[in-house]
Amino acid sequence: MSYAVAAALQGAVYRELQNDGGVSVLVGNRVYDAVPKGRLPDLYVALGPERAVDASDKTGRGAWHEFVVSVILDDAGFQTAKEVSAAICDALIDADMALERGRLVALNFKRAAAQREKAGRRRIDLIFRARVEDDA
Repeated sequence: MSYAVAAALQGAVYRELQNDGGVSVLVGNRVYDAVPKGRLPDLYVALGPERAVDASDKTGRGAWHEFVVSVILDDAGFQTAKEVSAAICDALIDADMALERGRLVALNFKRAAAQREKAGRRRIDLIFRARVEDDA
């Protein structure tokens, strides 16, 4: 197994979300790889945890990466969070993203979890699954 493509995948996902028109119109530039300290905006997107498992074979090294993209907002309901989640799915599912290392073979939606957090916050965690191959 190789975890060598993980940083390239994360960077590509971040860039895709930052540059996507549908996501930008809803959250502006509030897509975070690392959530800033201090007062957070009322609505933002954060890249979250990731798991990777080996997908290597005789032809080369590869991995399945399962990662989370979270939509977090201070709102009474889930409607806005679901609209942002839909835009994220539109941006990422089957995206043709170039990686700085390796190659993205597939990127698919796996599942989502919507929940109420403390102080009235709403959160939707979108779980995606990506298949990558290492070309180094």
